Amino acid sequence: MKKIEAALTVIRHFIQTEPARAAEALETLAPVDAVRILGLLPEAAAAALLESQQPQKAARLLARLQVQRAASLTQRLSPRHAGAVLGRMPEKAARRVIAILPKELTSGISETLAYPAQSAGRLMHGDFLSFRTGLKVEEVIGRLRQLAHTQVPLSYCYVVDESARLVGVLNMRDLLLADGAAAVETVMLTKVIKVSPFTDREELVALFAKKHYLTIPVTDTDGRLLGVVPTANIIESTEEEASEDLQILFGASAEERAFSPAWFKITHRLPWLTINLFTGFLAGAVVAIFEDLIARAAVLAIFLPIIAGQGGNAGTQTLAVVIRGMLMREVSPLNAWRLVKTEVFAGVVNGFATGALMALAAWLWKGSPFIGVISGIAMVVTMAAAGLSGALIPLTMKRFGYDPAHSSGIFVTTVTDITGFFSFLGLAWLFRGWL
Repeated sequence: MKKIEAALTVIRHFIQTEPARAAEALETLAPVDAVRILGLLPEAAAAALLESQQPQKAARLLARLQVQRAASLTQRLSPRHAGAVLGRMPEKAARRVIAILPKELTSGISETLAYPAQSAGRLMHGDFLSFRTGLKVEEVIGRLRQLAHTQVPLSYCYVVDESARLVGVLNMRDLLLADGAAAVETVMLTKVIKVSPFTDREELVALFAKKHYLTIPVTDTDGRLLGVVPTANIIESTEEEASEDLQILFGASAEERAFSPAWFKITHRLPWLTINLFTGFLAGAVVAIFEDLIARAAVLAIFLPIIAGQGGNAGTQTLAVVIRGMLMREVSPLNAWRLVKTEVFAGVVNGFATGALMALAAWLWKGSPFIGVISGIAMVVTMAAAGLSGALIPLTMKRFGYDPAHSSGIFVTTVTDITGFFSFLGLAWLFRGWL
């Protein structure tokens, strides 16, 4: 017990002196261990730790705590961070926490949770400046000076009418150079890029990439200003999903970290490794069909892993490009088929190039032109299959509502292995008299 108390004392001191580093250290732990620490720490220290974490990561930990503990910690967070964290929690878990929070804290959070996950409504916050039409430039500048030492962001100032409808945005340079007696309506920019709270994150990413704004205003169907989505929120959300997709793509858990406990790694990887083993048996079954042929011409076994490996690499390349295109909204139902045809064509051309090299190497190495021709043709077929499966599998998963990154790599390599083995050994069987 004394050892635990001593360890908690050290952790509390770490949190107080270097909260950002303490939050990073917490992320290296398995969720179950991180939650245990949050449960043992005093509320002030645990809340400080969550305050220094990104909302997405804090939400995952908060959702695993007991409801009463989660609510107590949420009350100690800053209103902005509390809203961001609850907005990223699973809806049922968030509503259980909100149910026991003070009404003054949850008045706006419940409305936020009504929007879809990863939408502008979930990612927006209410820390923005807006001024009513009719104000003078000097009045606006005076108000900005009063807010200079607060935490309210001063990047953009929005102009709204009497009904809180967004009518313009103020450029700081234009504001400072304008006549102090002029009305803000004469200075503001009226062409304002704005989004609906139901705009999904992928559209926001594309918009930020195109316009390079610091924030984008969010308005309802009547044009009333609801909040703003900062670039930082989009970057945070995108980075988090990108890192998860990278792990999920190859069958690892999204919650796994570099120093997660070994048992956590085992239990979360083993199911997908089992599936991969099953798909491996499918590829092995293809080889088993030609077992007698391989026994008579053992040289064929040399080229099997080369063809399969080359196809797997090509399929993974296509998969990475397609998933990135889907994330950046470069791929849509209108151009998806064009993407598939382009990837297949690229696979065929790359297959001819690498197949020719392989055919030449096989001929010179084993002295058999037939081995060279067979391996070269098989390479072309395998690379074409790699392009087709690498594009079609994630698009199909997306079409049926599944995460396109979810272990697509396993399925793509299965397709390329089976295609490579069957095409190579099938051709070898046809030319068995010349081997």
